Amino acid sequence: MEISRPKRFFVAQDFVVTTWEKLKPFYDILTQDDIASVANLEQWLRKRSELESVVSEDLAWRYIRMTCDTSNKEVEEAYLFFVQEIEPHISPYNDVLNKKLVDANLKWPLPTEKYFVYLRAVKKEIEIFREENIPLFTELSTLSQQYAAINAKMTIHYDGKELTLQQAANYLKNPDQRIRETLYYLIANRRLEEETVLNDLFDKLVALRHKVATNAGFENFRDFMFAALGRFDYTSSDCEKFHESVREQVVPFMNARARKRKAELKLPVLKPWDMDVDTEGKPTLKPFTDGYDLTDKGIACFANIDPYFADCLMTMKQLKHLDLDSRVGKAPGGYNYPLAEIGAPFIFMNAAGNIRDLQTLVHEGGHAVHSFLTKDMELNAFKNTPSEVAELASMSMELISMDGWDAFDFNADELRRAFIDQLENSLETLPWVATVDKFQHWIYTHPLHTAEERTQAWVKIFDEFNMQEVDYAGQEKYKASAWHKQLHIFEVPFYYIEYGFAQLGAIAMWKNYKADKVKGLENYKAALKLGYSKPIGEIYKTGGIQFNFSNEYVQELKEFVELELTKLEN
Repeated sequence: MEISRPKRFFVAQDFVVTTWEKLKPFYDILTQDDIASVANLEQWLRKRSELESVVSEDLAWRYIRMTCDTSNKEVEEAYLFFVQEIEPHISPYNDVLNKKLVDANLKWPLPTEKYFVYLRAVKKEIEIFREENIPLFTELSTLSQQYAAINAKMTIHYDGKELTLQQAANYLKNPDQRIRETLYYLIANRRLEEETVLNDLFDKLVALRHKVATNAGFENFRDFMFAALGRFDYTSSDCEKFHESVREQVVPFMNARARKRKAELKLPVLKPWDMDVDTEGKPTLKPFTDGYDLTDKGIACFANIDPYFADCLMTMKQLKHLDLDSRVGKAPGGYNYPLAEIGAPFIFMNAAGNIRDLQTLVHEGGHAVHSFLTKDMELNAFKNTPSEVAELASMSMELISMDGWDAFDFNADELRRAFIDQLENSLETLPWVATVDKFQHWIYTHPLHTAEERTQAWVKIFDEFNMQEVDYAGQEKYKASAWHKQLHIFEVPFYYIEYGFAQLGAIAMWKNYKADKVKGLENYKAALKLGYSKPIGEIYKTGGIQFNFSNEYVQELKEFVELELTKLEN
């Protein structure tokens, strides 16, 4: 795929973000521009969009470099410089520009069909903006970065090796229960060493977030975030309906799967270290050797489905926009970071050689395809898809891509096992999403809680949604702090329910794909190409599915996955 940075028409071609003083003149021009027609207004929007793209891509690279090597003080300082010395100056200018846009639109109305979604978001930004929150957001960004640094330093020593926690988790698939138990305790105890540090960090985050909310006139941070995230298409009550649907439909199914696992392993009790091992004692699936092998097999996998998908990954490989291997000093997790100006995103992950890494690559690959499909949209704002749509792209790709998994050199039985793991994971995701989301609702509607009260709330919610068949006797303290491993809670609060909504959409998308592969792919790409130019419900409808989390719909999709699992296991 031929890709190059577009020629700029507003920001100087050779301009690089270094200081606020050098960036400020572009914002001044936008605030002073005369707008005397609809054509003027649209040209002004394109200028603003170009500036946003330049700035956001600069921040993106600072973040990427920092997460790739958290021990590098130079890249950490470059990121923090942006957060502390540039970003706070941009916020008030954005408020001025938003108001200028709304005022101009009253005189020179933009086409409603094209700009409705964008304009409603701008109006909401104006509504919640408060000057006094700018330094608080700066402090929150700085504190959130500490979470990644703490996790990046977590390693254990086993069998003469220093292992990241991602690498150590591979041993939880070992057929020898003694090895699994040993590694479980090594990992859990290493996390527990940071319990006080992480609790103290989170206390600071909660207090600051509550202050942000009250400054903006909200009763709590949950309600503020629903506004800040632009959740126009559902409410907190709808999230509660999702929790209820998952509890009634999916939790019993997962409990049944756990009982089946216990019987097949011939165990008197099922312990937390028994959940990833193959129940037939077969060796761990090893679909690739290292990040380079994972990349090449991922490209071949995508080529088996759609040449365009493969071209996206190939382009990223050529641009060196992939960092896949787990290593000491690297931040935890995985992401696809859009690069607004060049259009080719960056995939970051912590591959350790297991089936979950394959699933992560195709998940992030779905995000990447989404980035490529929207890269030529007229405004940067049109590309900024809400997470409910972004995660639909990635989670659908996890399921659709199974058609190409033979590229990972599985034999027939290994492929069957890989499919079972993926389908189990597609439903197992839902109770965990409900757990994390309900926990965050509790946290921020009880902003004065103590760490002890928070732990009690977590355990109660955890027990509500997670497999009651798993025996945590003797491991209660590890269960009580299990939320510490979920980076979203620390770094991107309330960004989690989207995974649940999108997982339901992905199952529906895959169901349609299995019925008609050509039409299914057409619908998938058509939905993604819309970016955020339409409301969420319309985007889902374009994909041939529903934005629906009712009990009946969750039951329908659960039963479809259950049937597909039965076919694989019999």
